[in-house]
Amino acid sequence: MLSTALMPHLYDISPILSPTINVWPGDTPLTREVLCEISKGATVTLSTMHATVHLGAHADGPNHYGDPTKTQAPDIASRSLDFYLGPCTVIDAPVPRGTRVAPSDLVLSTNTDLKTLSVEPRVLIRTSTFPDFENWNQDFAGLSVELIDFLATKGVRTIGVDTPSVDLQESKDLPAHKAILRNDISILEGLVLRDVPPGRYELIALPLRLVGFDASPVRAILRTLS
Repeated sequence: MLSTALMPHLYDISPILSPTINVWPGDTPLTREVLCEISKGATVTLSTMHATVHLGAHADGPNHYGDPTKTQAPDIASRSLDFYLGPCTVIDAPVPRGTRVAPSDLVLSTNTDLKTLSVEPRVLIRTSTFPDFENWNQDFAGLSVELIDFLATKGVRTIGVDTPSVDLQESKDLPAHKAILRNDISILEGLVLRDVPPGRYELIALPLRLVGFDASPVRAILRTLS
């Protein structure tokens, strides 16, 4: 029998989904329509959910930022689950709000430099620039093209962020999204990483098999490795 000290610890890195959670300006907020209720005499309680698929912690499909008629940009249902399940590395990047994370912003251990950096195929980046999902701040940090290309050289296949987007809110040309598409990297956005120590974990953040859709909410979990 495993001792308590050796048992894996779970970190739930998904924000709570309720009507008070903010969504991208202009997108569809979360609402619940109750069709029938046991407390009112029905045999079951039955609800309908209305919301953007980019809700809370979510996985972007490449067709969200790439034209599938011109490039390889599949929907979220076609994305391999391997992108969202397996070993991952959580890294701090304490940058000012409204800036883009560069490779030099990554906080590494004292005996590591960028040249010798070794990370898992899935990397989650904590910027701490979007602290409250119920109070939207538009000056959250984004990712630089240089960082994405650098992580691609390290074999990274999935990048997750603790902000609503890998690009800045006011960005129109979406350079981070384009670099991610070019490198065939998957995106996780809207993660809650504030209580997670940097290090290695197992990531479990499976999207729903939504055919044709450009994203899916996920219940994102980190599990400590023995």
